[in-house]
Amino acid sequence: MNSPDVLIVGGGPAGLSCALRLKERGVASVLVVEREDAAGGIPRHSVHQGYGVRDLHRLLTGPAYARTLVHRARDRGVDILLRTTVTSIGDDGTVSLSSPTGLQTLTPRAIVMATGARERPRAARLVPGDRPAGVFTTGQLQQWVALHELPVGHRAVVVGAEHVAYSAVLTLRHAGVDTVALLTEFPHHQSARGASVVSRLLWRAPTIPFARVTAVHGRTRVERVEYEDLRTGQRHSLACDTVVFTGDWIPDVEVARRSGVDCDAHSGGPRTDLGGRTSRPHVYAAGNLVHPVETADRAALTARAVADEVANDLAHGPVTTPAVELVAGDGLAWVWPQRVPRPSAHRLQLRFSRFARSRTVVAEQGGHVVGTASVRSITPGQHRSVSAAILRHVQPENGPVTLRVASP
Repeated sequence: MNSPDVLIVGGGPAGLSCALRLKERGVASVLVVEREDAAGGIPRHSVHQGYGVRDLHRLLTGPAYARTLVHRARDRGVDILLRTTVTSIGDDGTVSLSSPTGLQTLTPRAIVMATGARERPRAARLVPGDRPAGVFTTGQLQQWVALHELPVGHRAVVVGAEHVAYSAVLTLRHAGVDTVALLTEFPHHQSARGASVVSRLLWRAPTIPFARVTAVHGRTRVERVEYEDLRTGQRHSLACDTVVFTGDWIPDVEVARRSGVDCDAHSGGPRTDLGGRTSRPHVYAAGNLVHPVETADRAALTARAVADEVANDLAHGPVTTPAVELVAGDGLAWVWPQRVPRPSAHRLQLRFSRFARSRTVVAEQGGHVVGTASVRSITPGQHRSVSAAILRHVQPENGPVTLRVASP
């Protein structure tokens, strides 16, 4: 196989959308490398509606959305290599691939990492108790139901109340499983308005706030979940035979870390500028690998923007504008991008770690406040944007800038 102009690692919505945009921009050869048996990413297993609204301007199920992206990519001349894993990216830009047919190396002009994110499983959350069958993450549940058509159970408890938690409830309903409750440590859910009302009234699945799971019990199969009320310290239990741990996303950064790409301590993903450029020349990152986790169509749109930057760099050379380093401070889960040129007409994306009706975001450099911005309706698990004008008084030579939420 000849080396492509651009090699994209990951065939989910971000990777496929990036490839499509690169072909639209006239890039001659684009190769998408996907480790699964089929391209399309997580939406392949998500049978409910809600995909494609922002990027395709259509309302699709997850599998239909994935098929549409794959077909469009192939129709545009994008090559997709399945059951293939990128094992490393050498210092000289050589990419090593492993597949059932053997090992090979390619030397593309640019590499885009779009490996996405995954949910943290129960073991990584250190939830004690027994180790019975019937414990899933949302991704595992959706594969179990959509791909393998295996029975799940009868009564489920969903741990989490962000957007993906309600996706898990929909998947459970599709499998004929009743959801007993959604448990969240926060004061209320972190999804779209009305999600909790629909869940409670239509699906009979109430959201229990201030609830921290303390144990999972069962001999061969889950029998009950124990949780603590964080306000009172009292322990309660819910009878169930299935537990689904949702959210708590981890970027799939193994390839990035092995390749020496600098990663952000807060988001866990590669540190990038607005164009997806990483610390390594000609290596970019896009989608939920960068800042987990957005909806599939949002990840697709941001990947398109990265594709524009890749195409520009291939045509005119890489951008060399000095950038200011950004760091997430108190009250923020992450800030993106982590490097931004000053001045910039773009907006900064922020994800918060606590609820608030309104707050002031403060930019500090060298111990001094250099800018502020007001943000309303702060919700953990959802992102908000502020104008990069908050950085207008920043001096690049004075070091990194910390963004934090001002105390009430």
